[in-house]
Amino acid sequence: MQTKTTFRKLLSMVMAIAIPVALQNLLSTTGSMVDTIMLGRLGETEVGAVGLCAQFTNLMFSGYWGFIGGGMMFISQYWGEHNEEGICRSYGIMLSFLAAVAAVFTYLAVAMPEWVMSVYTSSEAMQKVGVEYLHTVGWAYPFMVLAVGMSTLLRSIERVKIPLVGGIVAVVTNCTCNYILIFGKLGFPALGARGAAYGTILANIANVLVIVILAKACHVPFLLEIRRHFGKSRGLVREFLAKSYPIILNEVLIGVGNMMINIVLGHQADSAIAATAVFRTLEGLIIAFFSGFSSAATVLVGKEVGAGNHEEAFSRAYRIIYLCQAMTLIGCLAVLSIHAPLLHAMGLSGDSYRTCLGMFTIYTVIGTIRMGNWSMNDTYRSAGDSAFGSLLEITFMFAMVQPAIHIANDLFHAPFLLVFALCYVDEPIRYIIMQTHMYSRKWIKPVSDAGRATIGAFREKYGIRVKERKAS
Repeated sequence: MQTKTTFRKLLSMVMAIAIPVALQNLLSTTGSMVDTIMLGRLGETEVGAVGLCAQFTNLMFSGYWGFIGGGMMFISQYWGEHNEEGICRSYGIMLSFLAAVAAVFTYLAVAMPEWVMSVYTSSEAMQKVGVEYLHTVGWAYPFMVLAVGMSTLLRSIERVKIPLVGGIVAVVTNCTCNYILIFGKLGFPALGARGAAYGTILANIANVLVIVILAKACHVPFLLEIRRHFGKSRGLVREFLAKSYPIILNEVLIGVGNMMINIVLGHQADSAIAATAVFRTLEGLIIAFFSGFSSAATVLVGKEVGAGNHEEAFSRAYRIIYLCQAMTLIGCLAVLSIHAPLLHAMGLSGDSYRTCLGMFTIYTVIGTIRMGNWSMNDTYRSAGDSAFGSLLEITFMFAMVQPAIHIANDLFHAPFLLVFALCYVDEPIRYIIMQTHMYSRKWIKPVSDAGRATIGAFREKYGIRVKERKAS
């Protein structure tokens, strides 16, 4: 059994993972903002159409994220166990499911863009632009999903700098190509929204190439060992799916719930709609910053569970979770400290300015609690408990949040900020339940042989009784 890691050493380990991941996510978010500004010069129709296509891409994200979560769980635990065969097979399984999801969405985008756009809007002008964009950008999906899969493997084995470099190259490529192809610079024709689609394809190809080249140059194990990725692993496939399906269900149903919330927020006064659009951008920056720390929790806790060091896994878990919340609060307060020039730069004034400030002030308090729930859920998943947090989030979304929002808005016509606050009404309650579960230690459910070898003594020490299905 390892000696407990000091907080200073743990902090350095967290930062080594969190900072590159956070920077990569912030760059991606910034790149998306630049894309929107460029398309905004063409008109609201182009911005709206491409925004609707982005919702289709987000649906693909919901479809494959469960497999990413399962992949991180198995790979990080096998990494702690030094089980090379387990890492390669888990990556191969994850990649196979990612390829299947990408194939479905690529087919829908390329072969059926008219149908896809008809689902999202009845505006003929937006449908026309969206069909042109989606038919082209669909070819980016296989490269996009491959880059996500490779980045997941690299993060799980603590090689986070390579995905960061790939992300930087992708953002630079995307912004440069968009500028050239949207507006027709350097002798190229002005392609408008279709130019943005070509930019997305080239950016994702660049991302994949950079990751592969750097992985080969740095002799990174596992990633390019293709023959070891695929083989007879029927038992592992069943266990992988058993652990992943709660995450898949969680992502899809919460995606539907959030869409229903956005519909309510989208049927408000114009000033509230404008404030919401800017708030979502600011929220995206906070989430991009926070997700680096959540990734660190996933890797560092999963690694110790896989190695059978369950005391150390628990010690890391609660300290990283509180660190995540502290960093989220600091990030929110930093945004609040410069809110005036920031909101004015984004075109807000008067009622929209005051509404957005109110929204972000509420989010600073509730969002800090929310990120605690998020990091706990990611931590439980990495330790093998993919069901508890997912079931809790789905239950509260549809049993509490949705009824509260619709009753307040539709029946009582409550003020907008109250309706907005009710979007997070479940977070404090879930936080108490999630904290109780954390200190129960029942969420430590190893999938590795080394982890399973020591879990019995750990549970006996704390009087833990857990019913688990054994993978056949």
